[in-house]
Amino acid sequence: MLQTPAVKFVNPRYGQLIIGPPGSGKTTYCHHAYNFYKELGREVGVVNLDPANENMEYKPIIDVMQLITVEDVMEQYHLGPNGSLMYCAEFLEAHLEDWFLPELRKAAATCNYFLFDCPGQVELYTHHTAMAAIFARLQKEGYHLVTVNLIDSHYCSEPTKFVSTLLLALNMMLRMGLPHVNVLSKADLLRKHESKLQFNLDYYTDVLDLKYLLESLDDTPTMKKYRKLNEAICSMVEDYALVSFQLLNARSTASLLRLRNHIDKANGYIYKAGEETAVNALMACAVGAEAESMRQAHDIDPYVT
Repeated sequence: MLQTPAVKFVNPRYGQLIIGPPGSGKTTYCHHAYNFYKELGREVGVVNLDPANENMEYKPIIDVMQLITVEDVMEQYHLGPNGSLMYCAEFLEAHLEDWFLPELRKAAATCNYFLFDCPGQVELYTHHTAMAAIFARLQKEGYHLVTVNLIDSHYCSEPTKFVSTLLLALNMMLRMGLPHVNVLSKADLLRKHESKLQFNLDYYTDVLDLKYLLESLDDTPTMKKYRKLNEAICSMVEDYALVSFQLLNARSTASLLRLRNHIDKANGYIYKAGEETAVNALMACAVGAEAESMRQAHDIDPYVT
């Protein structure tokens, strides 16, 4: 007779790794996302992993600045800001087992969903290994993670900046090896740059045929001589077919809700009883099961005329 297998129920833990260049709105997003998820009833906490983050709008449940700060490293070792950030990342990696993970396990007693506010130096994610090692250790600890890459939406206004943004996003996605959501932040400010957008906004969010972008680059005298390089970069982005963007206004509940849908799909978050009731109370919204006209109304129209 077959015996019923013993099933061990484990409380799943989830995390968003908020990365992106300096000034892209990571800390602002963490502040508003924390309040948003609390309103949904999630047991959420914010973890500050940025040792130079002195202007937090939120109260972190864990703060790496209690372990090490960029200011102290610069003073003690006479390093510049970038070198100090790399040193701090390596120091945190070295103290995962004796400081960070014990602190995180204490926090997990009251939270099962974490927003990790990460440093803004892009080198930490493009060719340095410390942050990737930290993320990998969190996975081994049982966290369902997704990287949320915030990039300032004004980069869409210049083809050269947008091409570099695409390459940067692809590099991060491949090096981190985690579920990944690219976000154009500060989308509510796009109207200021709308006159500079050479294509419709969905061209940038869906990363459509990049040959049209190459034609725009050729119109720039200083970039025309780099046509072959630009062709190779655009071809690589298209060959992988991985890069697309979601628009975000961190101060808009509707925008946060739509981004939440994408993030929950990426890290496999399972709704707790009652959460969808709270969501429906905010607004009805379904990503991937809506007409193009509805998607246009929710994702494009709020940000451009």
